[in-house]
Amino acid sequence: MTKRLALLLVLLLPLAACNRSAPPTPDTAAGATPAAADAIASPGTPVAGVDYIEIPNGQPFAPVEGKVEVAEAFGYPCPHCAHFEPMLTTWKAKLPDSARFVSVPAPFGGPWDDFARGYFAAEALGLADRTHMAMFQAIHGQRSLAPNASVEQIAAFYGLHGANAADFAAAMRSAQVDARLEQARRFLAASEVAGAPQIGTPMMIVNGKYRIDAGQGGYEKMLDTVDKLVARESAAGG
Repeated sequence: MTKRLALLLVLLLPLAACNRSAPPTPDTAAGATPAAADAIASPGTPVAGVDYIEIPNGQPFAPVEGKVEVAEAFGYPCPHCAHFEPMLTTWKAKLPDSARFVSVPAPFGGPWDDFARGYFAAEALGLADRTHMAMFQAIHGQRSLAPNASVEQIAAFYGLHGANAADFAAAMRSAQVDARLEQARRFLAASEVAGAPQIGTPMMIVNGKYRIDAGQGGYEKMLDTVDKLVARESAAGG
């Protein structure tokens, strides 16, 4: 019996050895992607192509010397932007002094252009900050303003918040706002924020160099990545 058991063990040992996973060879280790290798080497460090996209030859929207620009591409008709706004508002209050936040309304055409015009006109008149959340609420909460509202209807909304509606509509059609709209188009095109609005917003762009969206881990992960990229840019001198 003992001899039989010994013989059986001798026969089974080679099979057990074949069942083990072979250690990675130098060739298979070399086949790992750079992004995966970076993620393993520096856990928690944002990885290009995984946590954010590098923008070739990117430039900030409205650069200020000594400041790292954090731009948000958004649209008032966008329900995702409306959902994100309260979280973004809380997060903005914690930005370091080395960073500067700018809102960039996305002129994706049609009513998106009109709402972008409304934002830029409100910005010029000093109304943008105190009407920003109210605009989202009017469209997506109270539904008192349609997401395809006309220039006059948008101006009437701002009329409820201290503007003269007729003057505001004229400001929306002004050469100054035309120039700002074109600036936003160029910036977002260079940042490759394009296509369907549901895909393009909300989007964060750090110093014109890095694009981060919620598809790369959700809103909290997106803002965490922005924080780390801001710290990196600040350490590098902006």
